[in-house]
Amino acid sequence: MFARLLWRSMRGSRARLAVALIAVISGATVISALLGLEFDVERQLTQQFRLLGANVVISGLGSAQPLAPWQPSSEILGSPPLIDQTPVLAQLERMPKANVVAAAPFLYIVAHTQDTPVVVAGTWLDQTRDLNPTWKIEGHWVRSRDDESECLIGRRVARQFSLAPGHLLEMHYLDRRAAVRVAGVIDAGGMEDSQIFVNLPVAQKLAETSGGQIELVLISIRGTSAAVGHYTEQLAAALPGYAVRPIQAISRAEGNLLDRTRLLIALMVVLILVLTALCVLATMAALAMERRKDVGLMKALGGSISRIVALFLAEVGTLGAAGGLIGCLGGIGLARWIGQRVFNAAIHTRWDVFPLTIALMVGVALAGALPLRLLGKVKPAVILRGE
Repeated sequence: MFARLLWRSMRGSRARLAVALIAVISGATVISALLGLEFDVERQLTQQFRLLGANVVISGLGSAQPLAPWQPSSEILGSPPLIDQTPVLAQLERMPKANVVAAAPFLYIVAHTQDTPVVVAGTWLDQTRDLNPTWKIEGHWVRSRDDESECLIGRRVARQFSLAPGHLLEMHYLDRRAAVRVAGVIDAGGMEDSQIFVNLPVAQKLAETSGGQIELVLISIRGTSAAVGHYTEQLAAALPGYAVRPIQAISRAEGNLLDRTRLLIALMVVLILVLTALCVLATMAALAMERRKDVGLMKALGGSISRIVALFLAEVGTLGAAGGLIGCLGGIGLARWIGQRVFNAAIHTRWDVFPLTIALMVGVALAGALPLRLLGKVKPAVILRGE
């Protein structure tokens, strides 16, 4: 009997309930999309920040941290302390590699090409692409870190010395010389466009470093700021004689952007909930005026006020649950659209958003049903007299 009364009550006011249902569906669509984005935003921002390159640097104690991942600390200190590469690289091999995208040692020198000084970066060229995936290249990448015959050059170097892939490049540092062939011209949009990248042994031979010394090691770690910090702490504990630090500019930017994005999402969810509740409230206020005669007749026939209120609350709860479920389905499409427009990647569907959104919509619908409390004050005698 209760179910039949509920069905007939909803059919009798379907015009007004449709307005409230549309409001609930609209609110649930946006809220489910925002909640899906909230649960996935950390992963998406992490992936986007990894495109910026390395986020952890290992250097000697007392050396300044590079202002950018590809800026040699020699530009800050003038003569940075060199470190022995053997213990550092050996420890990196022992560290967990699940979240390590790429890692490479670096040695910077200022050599001369055609009697013009130019920064030469000795590194592992097979890791340069993974360390900074946004680089564009004309030619091909050097795929072996032992290849001493090829190099990569920045586009400004190529323009300055009229070089192209396949050309021979000669460099000299003090009384030592090296000749390498240009494998590719990189376009990175930063200071690395003015550098020459050779494999580490070439730079070490030019600098004539003893024992295979390097200036720093750059590491790209995927994961959240907390995960990067945990990895950095582990590595620092294993290398007490070295400075192991996250690159602060990237870490701070990632943390600040994540916090602000989450705050914005939370404020938008609260605002949409309030607006949806107000819309339902206005609809229920008008519905309460229409239901006065029905309530008066129910009371005259012996219906208890608790039974009558339960009927109307069930009606509103059904409205909120149906609107929340339909809105969740629309929120999947909206979340994917936001992901493509903002992150250029798909937002993963989180099924745990469904019960959360439906619960919120039911709560909003019940909050908007406050005017129905007025029906409890209806007097049957007054209604039956037509007053």
